Amino acid sequence: VQLQASGGGLVQAGGSLRLSCAASGRTSGLYVMGWFRQAPGKEREFIAAISGNSDIINYADSVKGRFTISRDNAQKMVWLQMNSLKPEDTAVYYCASRLGSVSRYQSHYRSWGQGTLVTVSS
Repeated sequence: VQLQASGGGLVQAGGSLRLSCAASGRTSGLYVMGWFRQAPGKEREFIAAISGNSDIINYADSVKGRFTISRDNAQKMVWLQMNSLKPEDTAVYYCASRLGSVSRYQSHYRSWGQGTLVTVSS
C-alpha cells in the first residue's frame, strides 16, 4: 500500500484544515487507517485511527472533539478534519495503514505516507 498525504498549510489559531490521504496499490477495506503527527523536537504521536468499515474510531485525548477522521473505501481516501486548531497542533502529519485491529501504536502500522506540514499561528 502506498499512501500520499496532503492538505497541510498555514492557518491561524481557531481555524480549520482538512488533511487527505490517498491510498494506492493493494488496498482494501480491511486496512485500518491512522493519523499521527510529529512536532518539532518531539516524538511522533498518535492522533486518530479508523477501522476498515468505520465502525471503530479512536482519538487521542488532545484532539477529541476537535478532529474527525473519516474514510471512503471506494475512493481509497481517508480524511482528517481539524477544527479549532491550536498552535500546539503544529506538526508534520502522517497517515498510515495496517491490517488488523485499530491501534494507537505506530509500530503496528506497516505503510506510511510522506507527511504534510500543518502550522498554526497564534
